[in-house]
Amino acid sequence: MTVLVDDRYRGTHGIGRYAAEVLPRLSLPWAPLHLGGTPFSAVDAFRSVGAAAAPGTLVYSPGYGALVRARKQLLTLHDLIQLSAPGLDRWKFAAYYSGPVRNVVRRAGALLTVSETSARALRSWVNDDDVEIVNAGNGCSDAFHPRAGALQQSDPYVLFVGNGRAHKNLDVVLDALVSARDVRLVAVVPEREIADLETRATQRLVDARVRWVTGVDDERLADLYRGAAATVMPSTLEGFGLPALESVRCGTPVVYWAGCESVAEIVGHRGHAVSSPGDAQEWAHALTEAVAARRRVAPPEGYDWNRTAGIVSETITRLLG
Repeated sequence: MTVLVDDRYRGTHGIGRYAAEVLPRLSLPWAPLHLGGTPFSAVDAFRSVGAAAAPGTLVYSPGYGALVRARKQLLTLHDLIQLSAPGLDRWKFAAYYSGPVRNVVRRAGALLTVSETSARALRSWVNDDDVEIVNAGNGCSDAFHPRAGALQQSDPYVLFVGNGRAHKNLDVVLDALVSARDVRLVAVVPEREIADLETRATQRLVDARVRWVTGVDDERLADLYRGAAATVMPSTLEGFGLPALESVRCGTPVVYWAGCESVAEIVGHRGHAVSSPGDAQEWAHALTEAVAARRRVAPPEGYDWNRTAGIVSETITRLLG
């Protein structure tokens, strides 16, 4: 059986970074699928797939882009966050997941994901005992590690890494800055969102204490983690929570919402759990305490890309049999 990889998942987003780390580490021979366009388009699901339609062919995808004309396709569903999208998008994603995605998953008989939190959600969503849900876990780049003397900042800050989408909950941090007057925020966000996010900060009169950063590589991002008093991750929903892992791997604690299971799974005692996702005063208190304490935490064990790629390779091999 031939293994083809949908290698269009590139970029600094979570799936892109996952693909960049896992694909070179696969232990079995594979070839790129060589499709144009984007796997994030719903109409992409119904396109012609060339060699992927031939008997004896399996397509592995590090993301959720279903190809219904492929003979067999192993998807990686990192989470089901899109099913919580607001407005019309929610219904579009619901139709996409219940149609093309579910069809592909059941035909393959297996599905990959990245955390136990996502695995539980996916078991409920698939609702099919014949489908194997495999938690391949996630890894962390070698760039993310502690460095002696990293906290010599005369003007400490908290770090946010993510985007302005609703489930990332950045607005509660901006609201918290109104009361937490001694806290500065450095936010690593997509360049296309900066204008809108600047407007949000200006409306709250906290723009002078927010610095927007974009386009950083792992080495620069690791320096930002190490220089921060804490990383703030107020997400209400995450399939994994890579910024939380990268932060604690750098020795920097995380301030997060206690109800976000995947982030709590990673952080544990290496941070501060806020009980409410929307109480700006509680977040302000937590951020002020984090800046005052400026504590370091011990990096967690595990989270190895070689292990993740090994589990992916083993799953592909089973499907080939």
